[in-house]
Amino acid sequence: MGLTEAPWRDPLDAAREVIETAERLEERIVTALRSRIRTRTAPARDSSPEPLDDHQLVCYELARSASELAAARAVLEYAASLREAAAAGGSAEAGPAAVEEPCALLFIAEMAQSLRDRLSARPADFGLSWQELSQSLEREPVRSFCSARLAAASMEALGELLRQGQKAGSAGGLSLLDEEHEEQRGRFREFTDRVVRPMAERIHREDLLVPESILTPLIGMGAFGLSIPRRFGGRQEDGREDTLGMIVVTEELSRGSLGAAGSLITRTEILARAIRKGGTDEQQAWWLPKLAAGDPLCAVAVTEPDYGSDVASMKVAARRTEGGWLLDGTKTWCTFGGKAGLLLVLARTDPDRSLGHKGLSLFLVGKPPTDGKEFDHVQEGGGQVRGKAIPTIGYRGMHSFWIVFRNYFVPENALLGGEAGLGKGFYYLMAGFSGGRIQTAARAVGVMQAAFEEALSYASRRVVFGRPVADYQLTKVKLARMAALLTTSRQFTRSVARLMDRGKGQTEASMVKLFTCRAAEGITREAMQIHGGKGYAEGTPVSRHFVDARVLSIFEGAEETLALKVIARSLVEEQ
Repeated sequence: MGLTEAPWRDPLDAAREVIETAERLEERIVTALRSRIRTRTAPARDSSPEPLDDHQLVCYELARSASELAAARAVLEYAASLREAAAAGGSAEAGPAAVEEPCALLFIAEMAQSLRDRLSARPADFGLSWQELSQSLEREPVRSFCSARLAAASMEALGELLRQGQKAGSAGGLSLLDEEHEEQRGRFREFTDRVVRPMAERIHREDLLVPESILTPLIGMGAFGLSIPRRFGGRQEDGREDTLGMIVVTEELSRGSLGAAGSLITRTEILARAIRKGGTDEQQAWWLPKLAAGDPLCAVAVTEPDYGSDVASMKVAARRTEGGWLLDGTKTWCTFGGKAGLLLVLARTDPDRSLGHKGLSLFLVGKPPTDGKEFDHVQEGGGQVRGKAIPTIGYRGMHSFWIVFRNYFVPENALLGGEAGLGKGFYYLMAGFSGGRIQTAARAVGVMQAAFEEALSYASRRVVFGRPVADYQLTKVKLARMAALLTTSRQFTRSVARLMDRGKGQTEASMVKLFTCRAAEGITREAMQIHGGKGYAEGTPVSRHFVDARVLSIFEGAEETLALKVIARSLVEEQ
């Protein structure tokens, strides 16, 4: 059986109709949810922090569905672009398109099936009736499109295409990047293959710090200046955002190692965007060139032991003193906090806790860097900052720290934005976090790509019951689904990056982070499963990818927080 369900109809047109059907359902759910919130009057329910908290399950599943739908739109656009490129350039794109287009169509069918499963379990909670469901996702041609794409023979055929592509050396996906970004991608891919990958397993197994043999060349390649304008010594053209370039580099580095390469630029990404958003002219002129040069390296100290994504409830205090501020309190999960010579610290400058995030400010806090897993620095005046690395199951190479401040002095010019920045720390931080979230999506894509490559290669080599594992139908189906998720995740990430480069896409940055990080867990799980017992062994790359992927849905905004507090809220508040 081929991969086209109806030879007389263009499958891209059928996929577009599936997406339009899902969009109408999403609009219907959002309208129903908005109506419920507006009519929320029962006094007994006034204790809820906000109206959406009365509908958390619906909001969570709505956010996931909306993110999958946005991913489907992005990958459909990509498939259409492949067609155009093939038509314009002869047969140059025909080979990759033969694999990538069915990957896109498979994901769109999976998206529709996932949406059907969620809604049919509790339609009334979504404000829908059984009749509405049957008249949408169960009608023709949606049903025939999904049935054809999800048929075992169809997925098996796609898996075989992927296998043959791997034999021909062409199983890596197509980017449709411009010449500048393709060249950038190639340089960092070569560095990853030559330097990062040979060291990645030892760094992970021995829980080592990122070595200078990785750090120093990356500084020279401009990796830390990707989001910093050239007038400040960075790589980004003045007056033009290049989020796409940053994520292309991130993806390639993460393919080698999440903790020892792909995540190195996350903190610089967050700091640079926050400083560009709120920093004074003097702060930008002083810090941005230093960050671009990787001197000092930096870290972000936001999370607290009792408060993770609940930023507004942070307790670490900053109080005025002669010539500056004194910091008191504890931060945790400060990645690279030991090696960093600069910390971006979110602290409460107004003791009135009822102000929530409006009482928070950001500080640029210097400290001596260390290669160790513990540090204890005491200032001349008696102020202290100490830290200790937190053992983790994965994401090794940078070390995440507990950090304790005790009357730690920082000068007046450490307050981001100066006096005008008082109480605006949350807003400056959100500018940084939007970059951190899209960068995390790119990290997830890199990990997925590495896991997929390992799975495809091993399945072709490993013989079970007299046949290569890749010969079996179930393996081909697994590979097809993995490739569909990978293709979609990559193109969704790049689509959002282009949107952000036009000054938009703040909600979409959260959507793509939510989507890709969950996808990474699924792909790395299946890659390990294809390896069988070998995949569970230390020293096998897929075991590292599996434990690394697990952290992605937690940091840079836990998936529940993104779903409930960012994505669902944005959908409901849009008019």
